[in-house]
Amino acid sequence: MVLTFASVRLQKCSAGFGNGCPFRLLWRPGDRARRVSHTPDYFVRRRDGSAVVLDVRPDDLIEPEDAVKFAATAAACAVVGWDFERVGVLDPVLAANLRWLSGYRHPRVRRDPVAAELRAAFARPRGLLAGVGAVGDPIAVVPVLFHLLWCRELAVDLEAGLLSAATQVRPVPMVTKEVGGDAGVSAAAVAG
Repeated sequence: MVLTFASVRLQKCSAGFGNGCPFRLLWRPGDRARRVSHTPDYFVRRRDGSAVVLDVRPDDLIEPEDAVKFAATAAACAVVGWDFERVGVLDPVLAANLRWLSGYRHPRVRRDPVAAELRAAFARPRGLLAGVGAVGDPIAVVPVLFHLLWCRELAVDLEAGLLSAATQVRPVPMVTKEVGGDAGVSAAAVAG
């Protein structure tokens, strides 16, 4: 379930790339001799260059010690200019749509000629089935569309309702320039 919770946050924050269990924070609260530690669940570098650290925990599973750790993580993130978010339970409609689309995440579903036609068909927002029908046989085209939605090459509002023939599909704006203008630095950051 952690990947599902994180997937929605990654999608909503237009993730450039992410990393699970990215670092561990260690600190001594107050005058205690014993150190406290916390390892956040995800670090995400957004396409715009900003960063967000994600912790995934439903509200009803947060103990007082966890709340202190989340607060300390948020403070540490603020010091270095990162955002911090704790993700709880997903809306049932959103969770159902993510579960459905996850069935189409594997690259074997992608058919590049169909994917290109779908991107062209949805260059302007339109209903899911109308765009699919413009490309070809829905039996062959819908799986490719769902793969493009999972990969965020096309977009829908996953919280508006369950995916249907009338769901509005729209293009995803592409990033056309390097953040800060230095492709060498960006490539080094992605490579680690």
